[in-house]
Amino acid sequence: MKLKTRLQITFVAMILMPLLLIGLIYGVTRIALANTFRDQYGMKAVSVSLISNPVEAFSELTDEEYRELSAMAEEDPGRLLDVSYLESIGAQLEKKASGLFVFVNGENIYHQFAAYDEAAEVLEELGKNIELGGDGYYLGARKLLIKQLYFSGQEFGEGKIYIVTRVRNFVSAGLLFSLMILIILVLLVTSFFLTGWIRNGAFTPLSEFNVAMQRIADGDFDYVLSTGFKGEISELYENYNQMRLRLKESAEEQAQADKQNRELISNISHDLKTPITSIKGYVEGIMDGVADTPEKMDRYIKTIYNKANDMNRLINELTIYSGIDSNRIPYHFRKLNVADYFNDCVEEVGLDLEGQNIRLNYSNMTPPDTLVIADPEQMKRVINNIVSNSVKYMNRASGTIDIRILDEIDSIRVELEDNGKGVSAKEIGRIFERFYRTDASRNSSQGGSGIGLSIVKKIIEDHGGYIWATSKEGEGVCMHFVLRKFVENPDTVQAE
Repeated sequence: MKLKTRLQITFVAMILMPLLLIGLIYGVTRIALANTFRDQYGMKAVSVSLISNPVEAFSELTDEEYRELSAMAEEDPGRLLDVSYLESIGAQLEKKASGLFVFVNGENIYHQFAAYDEAAEVLEELGKNIELGGDGYYLGARKLLIKQLYFSGQEFGEGKIYIVTRVRNFVSAGLLFSLMILIILVLLVTSFFLTGWIRNGAFTPLSEFNVAMQRIADGDFDYVLSTGFKGEISELYENYNQMRLRLKESAEEQAQADKQNRELISNISHDLKTPITSIKGYVEGIMDGVADTPEKMDRYIKTIYNKANDMNRLINELTIYSGIDSNRIPYHFRKLNVADYFNDCVEEVGLDLEGQNIRLNYSNMTPPDTLVIADPEQMKRVINNIVSNSVKYMNRASGTIDIRILDEIDSIRVELEDNGKGVSAKEIGRIFERFYRTDASRNSSQGGSGIGLSIVKKIIEDHGGYIWATSKEGEGVCMHFVLRKFVENPDTVQAE
């Protein structure tokens, strides 16, 4: 099976397992609570609030009696003094683990509570003319939900009715702890099997691949990977074998090139030494008076001139050869409209970043007619080098690069900021040095010669601008460079 398929199955399993567990636990808890309520209170429907807010769920138990008493307080408040009527209401409440307390003008005329041993304490508390906030509250440490109702009449004065319900916590801490242990165990077992599955399909071949790469690092290009793995691992091994052959070929070519370089230097040294020796001999002949006739003098001088030309030719050849490894950059300056040029440049860069899951934000705050004198190709090299550097060290699953063009009166400032790992304060000042790398081991694995930013610095300075960088470790790097604006000479424009 392909490694990609294994990872997809693992990813889906790690998401579905917790969801299935949560759904199962919720369903079992809901059924258990429904059965308990049906058996103890005769309540058929159980809401989620019984788990999250048991007070609300127990409040619903006595809603029917509360509404009946409220209606009676409006229509016939005197009926609320009838003990037989109160006993009928109390009997209904007793089935629901609730009680009824009635006070008239501060005196208790009736009380009934399912928890008879606590009735006296509750009656004492209610006799203190407590004021309830909202529908009720917990009384003391006994967790009692209290509903309060006022009624009055000219014959008897003012009265209060209290419906008291004991609130139980059906979801105990022990149950929650057991469920949590069960979830952890299931996830651990699932993770164990999935990890072993991935290990057998990926870790073993990657270990062998690591050995092969170590052989490459030691300069052994003859170690061949040959296994029965399929899918991405097979492709990885095939790519390794191709890389090995190319590295072996490259090493052989480099050895040959080094040999040719040594021969070239030896030959040039010899070729330079020969005309120098000749020039020195003819000059000494002139100085010693050997060239004692005009014809001899003319012949000596022409020989010296020819030998000097030979040396110049050799030096030119050496300069051209060494120029291959130098950063001599040709320029073709012309006027560029900042908005048009950077719009096109950003569009091109954005297409490259789109496939790498990197978002590119662009803003231009310069006037639309702003001009600069620059080489478009070399300026594009600057943008591409900086963006490539940001992408190389992004180290995020989803990166962001911001390009901003700012107006600074007689110049423009271009900022390219990323959200990568950043550079430390002691290294930020050296990143433009040729071949300098902030992390040599990481740079080696990701590629790059270490001259990209030094080229950028040279191009910007050759344009008459300057460049610097700011950074915070863990937040990213921002490159700033400034170019002077081009301003048309009014006299020239008028003359045209």
